[in-house]
Amino acid sequence: MAESVRESLNKGHIPVLLWETVSLLSPADGRIYLDCTFGAGGHSRAILQSANCRVEALDRDPDAAVRAKEFKKEFGARFSFFERNFSQLDKQSTNGYAGVLMDLGVSSFQLDEGARGFSILRPGPLDMRMNPSEGVSAKELVESLDEDALARILRDYGEEPRFRKIAKALKEASLGGCLNSTEDLAEVVSRTVGNASRGMKIHPATRTFQALRIAVNDELGEIEKALPKAFDKLAGGGVLAVISFHSLEDRIVKRFFKKMAGRPVDSHDRSFVQDREKLAEILTNKPVVAGEEEIAQNPRSRSAKLRAIRKL
Repeated sequence: MAESVRESLNKGHIPVLLWETVSLLSPADGRIYLDCTFGAGGHSRAILQSANCRVEALDRDPDAAVRAKEFKKEFGARFSFFERNFSQLDKQSTNGYAGVLMDLGVSSFQLDEGARGFSILRPGPLDMRMNPSEGVSAKELVESLDEDALARILRDYGEEPRFRKIAKALKEASLGGCLNSTEDLAEVVSRTVGNASRGMKIHPATRTFQALRIAVNDELGEIEKALPKAFDKLAGGGVLAVISFHSLEDRIVKRFFKKMAGRPVDSHDRSFVQDREKLAEILTNKPVVAGEEEIAQNPRSRSAKLRAIRKL
């Protein structure tokens, strides 16, 4: 199984923690699995080639829908695609999935395409929408917010220590008509933080890009809505696996998994033991992370964390 999957995936994009994810899901013949973030189809392909099973896949990105059409030709009735956000997974008519997967964050395709506005390294419009036909762009968001609201986004979603200084600079650039592209955003932040950015291992605008992207797509809100829906859709014994890429996502996943397992969600949880209900078994007491070989091949995997639970 592994070799046939590997040969096929080597032709294109390989998602992070692929083999670890498939191992936790443990695909079985005759079962149905839900890939909540289809992207390039790497996880869906691995699941389908691991067993004679079915996969339903979701994605709100129109480009993913185009890739899914070719995917459908290859796998036929074993694969179905639905162009919707994963927080809408409760609209799926299927119940009793053997496994549900969420690969959070931005896909490599989105980062590599400058026109989508996600990347610091590639020039493009200041957009950042997962679905370019819905919602407001990052440029429109910055224009619509006052300085204090923008500062809170940088602080809360980007965990940026210089949030006030950067927010002030972004608003000034926006009001002056000088904030229209990813290049503009990166340049304004770099100029603003000045000497404070020296010695950083990441681009000084990385946290700002992250914060605006999360706000534009309501990423944390979508995760909070999707997790209980995904758990409800699982069959008994089914596995929910989630790959996150930064601490804000991972914290939400970790707390939800602990709650489902009947554990205190954090050190501040003062709920009574008798009020907790054990509905799941945690399969990853510590998150699964990429090894040195994978990180060397794909630096984006460095921050990935995989957690999984099994529904009782």
